[in-house]
Amino acid sequence: MMTRNIYIFAIICILFSGCKTAHDLSYFDSITEYDAGIIPGSDYEIKILPEDELLITVTSEVPSATAQFNQPMFNPILRSNLQDLAGSTQSISSSTSNISGSSRIPTYIVDKNGDIDFPSLGEIHVAGMTTQQIAKFIKEKASATVKDPIVKVALVNFKVNVLGEVAEPQTINVTTEKFSIFDAISTCGDLSEYGKRDNLIVIRENEDGTHTYQRLNLHDTTIFSSPYYYLKQNDIVYVEPNNIKQDNSKYNQNNSFKLSTISTIVSAASVIASLVIALTVK
Repeated sequence: MMTRNIYIFAIICILFSGCKTAHDLSYFDSITEYDAGIIPGSDYEIKILPEDELLITVTSEVPSATAQFNQPMFNPILRSNLQDLAGSTQSISSSTSNISGSSRIPTYIVDKNGDIDFPSLGEIHVAGMTTQQIAKFIKEKASATVKDPIVKVALVNFKVNVLGEVAEPQTINVTTEKFSIFDAISTCGDLSEYGKRDNLIVIRENEDGTHTYQRLNLHDTTIFSSPYYYLKQNDIVYVEPNNIKQDNSKYNQNNSFKLSTISTIVSAASVIASLVIALTVK
């Protein structure tokens, strides 16, 4: 009778364990009551930081009129071709600034004070501004001497590091300013079955060099309204391993230690046995 009760108890534990695993592997569990609805979102706004790399081009119907606002190596014909391929300067990646040979388009590196040295306009403080704000500022200045200038600004070193329990941990070179936590997860091939879906950590770099962090729960739809839902340049996303992965790791480490210890003891015993035999024979 006792044996039968043990079997029943074991089956119940397995069933409960299975339900918990299914829950842990799912997303958006807070959507349970309705088939459709509205989920509040969050604003996204990428602001420029020191050491960011910017691609800035100024053009107009008369290319010679805007030449003074572009670096000497700038080639407006090449820029036009790149824009046609990319579709939008917001989607120009860092590879745009690394065209081989003399066709390389120069970029601007924001210094530690948050400034760039721009042709004809001199030093411009861009840290804390968006790419749209920078473009508007330069356009207003250029309009004093150029009719209807077109200014395009793109952040070309937008990258996100994803670590931990995902299928493919990697550094993602982002090609758009609107990039969410789920975009990062999808790029990395989703979380592994051992990843904690209720406790992702996003670490963010601030303009003053400090870092802040936020824990996100993929089960809860309130994640869409989090200021950390849309990622920013240099964000680090870490997916913690769940208890099963940690227990397996400890088990494997303990077994490895035990095997190593046993191997050492066996080797030592073998050496001692060989010495005893050698002495006995003599």
